[in-house]
Parts: sequence; structure tokens; C-alpha cells
Amino acid sequence: MLKVCSFLPAVTQMLYDMGLQDHLHGITFECPPEALKEKRPVVRCILEGKHYTSEEIDALFSASKHSGKSLYYVDEPLLTEIAPDIIFTQDICDVCQIDTACTAAAVAHLEKQPQLISISPESLDDVFQNAVTIASALGKEEVAYRYLAKLHERIAGVTDSLRRTKALTKRVMLLEWMAPIFNCGHWIPHQIGYAGGVDMLSNPSGDSIVTSWEKILKYDPEIMVVAPCGFTIDRTLEEIHLLTGKKGWGDLKAVQDNKVFVADFDLFTQSSAGTLVDGIELLAAIFHPEALTVPEELSHKFRHFSPQKTKI
Repeated sequence: MLKVCSFLPAVTQMLYDMGLQDHLHGITFECPPEALKEKRPVVRCILEGKHYTSEEIDALFSASKHSGKSLYYVDEPLLTEIAPDIIFTQDICDVCQIDTACTAAAVAHLEKQPQLISISPESLDDVFQNAVTIASALGKEEVAYRYLAKLHERIAGVTDSLRRTKALTKRVMLLEWMAPIFNCGHWIPHQIGYAGGVDMLSNPSGDSIVTSWEKILKYDPEIMVVAPCGFTIDRTLEEIHLLTGKKGWGDLKAVQDNKVFVADFDLFTQSSAGTLVDGIELLAAIFHPEALTVPEELSHKFRHFSPQKTKI
């Protein structure tokens, strides 16, 4: 049986979703809890276990990128012991996860050279294709197609409900970071579209970018979703004051109409096909409660934030 290491949580999640986890021997410290109970972390980070603010995290990663030094590292003795046939890595973001260049350096001296497969989606369609790439590398391509067929059925269920109720598109904004504020990019705008919304400050199939507060005030979204990369709901709420303390916060339509939501990051910035479809279903229910309800299994993945409407 081929031995695999997954150097990004999204791939680990999809291996489990497709029932291919027996191939998996090494993961990252950020992989899903189910995997961390069973598999050994090969990829670590010097920030692991530390608690920094959003601003401090942004500064640390910016300094790391400027210096050309990665904050991630590989447990090389463990990797040598595992001797994987395949390592799944990525090149979409050298801030969020270890990249292929760092991985290549770590495996350069291994007696058996593993195949490095970069999983670097830009769009939602790319994410779905990644499932095929992963399964095909293990000789199990048909497993991916069965997995994707079920996910496409779920998306069709959402769009059918929206069409049946003649739901009007909502003007929304999803934030990937709070200090500084980053809009959403890559596949997230596509999730929003399937859910019956449009984020006109987003960057579909491209990188998320710093977005000025003045631009957000002018855009004035009807609904705001805050889901910073890597943050759970509780972690986000620790720093929600970074938004609520801004001048004009109370004037936003989303705030006035009590339509601000906080959600776990993995439904959006973790590019595993199943969790992104979960995200579509959650967003659709948030945007159009008259058409859909939040699936019970996702009720703990978001919180309706009711900020004070005091003008600042």
C-alpha cells in the first residue's frame, strides 16, 4: 500500500472523507482532530502553541515572508522513518501552510525520494478536481467521483431551494482577516454565489487582499460574515472589537439589520471539498432563512453576532 504524508489539512480531510486514510502516515499539526488522534504530525510551526493577536500574527508572517524564512519546519527524523511514497503539499499560500519549496528541501537527502504533488486550487472547481488528483495518485480515482457526486447533489439541493422560493441575491461581505482587514478570495466568492449572495469586494479565483474600511463603508453590505483564516468562533470573538470599534460600524446595514455572523474558518479557508459544501449550505441558510434552515450538524459552526448599534 502506498504511504502518504499530507502537508495540508484540506488534503488530510479529503483523504478521510473518501475513506483513504489508511494510506496516511504523516500530517501537519493543524490537521483535523480526528487525524491528530491517529496520525503523527510531521510538519510543525515555531508559533505552535502560542497565542498572538491578529495584528501580531500578520506582523510575524509578513516579517517571515520578507526575510525568506519559513515559520514552518519538517520533523526530518520522523519523515525518514515514515519514508513516504507521496507527499501532498501546496503553493497557494506560503503563510498558511508549508510550501513545496520548503518540502523539497526537507526531502532532498532522503534515500527514497517521494513524489511531491502540489494541491493548489484557485477556484471551487479546482477544489473538486483536487479530490480526483488525490484519489488518482493512490489508484482510487473512482472513489473521488462517488464522493463528488454526493457533494454536487447537495449543492443542487441548495440552488433548487433558492430557485423555488425566488430568492433575491444578497449583497454580502466575508472577511478572511480582521487586522488588517482582508476580503475573501479564491473559491469563497464561488461558495457565496451558490448560496445566493454576491460579494463585490471579493477576488474570485485570486488572492485575498487588504481592503480599506472606507471601501467597506461605501459598499455597505446587507450581510457580513467574519471567518478569519485559522480562527474558531471563540477565537474570532476575542478580537471582534477590531471591527466593532471602527468609526461607522454602527451605520452599516448589516449591523443595523442584525445580520452579522461569525463562523469557523474551516468552512471557507480550508479547501477540502466537503467542508466547502458545508460552507455553502450554511451561507445559504444565513442569506435566505426563508428558503433554507441551517443543517443541525452545522449549527455549532457559526454564531449570530448581535453587536451594539451605537454609532461611533
